Amino acid sequence: MEFVIARNPDETSSLPFLLRLPLGPRGVALKARDTWPRTSKVYCHRADEWPADGLEVVERVPVRSCVRRGAAIDLVLARSRENRSQFVFARARGREVIFWQSARTTKQARPAVALPTRRAAGYVLDIVVDSHERYAWTFRRQQATTRRRALPAGDYAVMDGDTILATVERKSLADLVSTLTTGKLRYVLADLAVVPRAALVVEDRWSSVFKLERVRPSIVADGLAEMQVRFPTVPIVFCETRALAEEWTYRFLGAALAHRVEETHGDARAAALDTPPLSDA
Repeated sequence: MEFVIARNPDETSSLPFLLRLPLGPRGVALKARDTWPRTSKVYCHRADEWPADGLEVVERVPVRSCVRRGAAIDLVLARSRENRSQFVFARARGREVIFWQSARTTKQARPAVALPTRRAAGYVLDIVVDSHERYAWTFRRQQATTRRRALPAGDYAVMDGDTILATVERKSLADLVSTLTTGKLRYVLADLAVVPRAALVVEDRWSSVFKLERVRPSIVADGLAEMQVRFPTVPIVFCETRALAEEWTYRFLGAALAHRVEETHGDARAAALDTPPLSDA
């Protein structure tokens, strides 16, 4: 089991290195912009194949572990430094994109904050997760239960019987860009706008829009501004990380539930949806 880094023999390529991950019978071959994600994520792309000979090998490192987990491959090398990294597979504009990140570069993108544990608006939420949602949030850090069913709009919702009270659509930045540039985002937001309270949350920073390489940042920024003007009741919220996006969604759904119960039942809200509020004490 070896992780191999070589120089890309294709001199016209903007990705000057080849990587081979020891995964599967033939391994996984990738083109890469750098030999390690030291200061930032490294963009990668699948190579057609690993050349049989004639390669200038830069480095060979024994591998302790190389495991695929959902949309990512976790790689652990048998050395003391620069030994743990992850390859994240996503889609943008209908094409596969791959980012190579280490614990250090991932930490740089994550604010050092401690998330609160108090119940959202005093409720233990029953959150409905769309049955088509892949790699769904579990809300393990929050006081909530989850169940799956098909949702007509959004990926996460709170409901009163069969009525959606509030819903949230989740997007990675790559998915957001893909749906925006293909025109699908307009239909997504139109469906969300039908729900009394809805939002679209992005697992990334707004500043990341201006670091995009495969599409012009100005096109994405203008497109998002246009969508927000067309659908002013559906906010598009950038939450930096997956954990913060999950927390924001939890608080949003909790606030929407509390508002609906207050509107409908007033002081009798504790009995309305059989979810008694927790006192501040």
